[in-house]
Amino acid sequence: MAKLGFRISASILAGALLALPGDAGAQELRNYTVVGDAIPLSLTGVAGDAARGRALVVERSSTCILCHSGPFPEQKFQGDLAPDLSGSGSRASEGQLRLRLVDASRLNAATIMPSYYRVDGLNRVGTPWRGKSILSAEQIEDIVAYLVSLRE
Repeated sequence: MAKLGFRISASILAGALLALPGDAGAQELRNYTVVGDAIPLSLTGVAGDAARGRALVVERSSTCILCHSGPFPEQKFQGDLAPDLSGSGSRASEGQLRLRLVDASRLNAATIMPSYYRVDGLNRVGTPWRGKSILSAEQIEDIVAYLVSLRE
């Protein structure tokens, strides 16, 4: 029976990943520079919108709250596999948060967090999604703006 439960959970997660928001793959990835453990400069050259970022974080298809919990009292069944997002703006800089969204595997090769703005060197990517990032640069910046605002 446990095996069946895993299959259902894996199917739900796979379905959520397939229905991610945005059309990030329709545009080329923008260049960025990693400095230490951060990407200090905005991917778009402008600050993101925190309200749009919050909407992306709590939208189940973005996958954030499948693994993370946070200050979203209206959202039931928040994840507990990854750190609580509450206070993330106090624990990490804007650039550190940006790198974690763009490509968390640069900091931890064993992470289960998806690389939201990366297309190369990935394994087990379905043919229709190859060469496409999960989130656009604008969506990354919106989420960064929201996470930076969470100061507890």
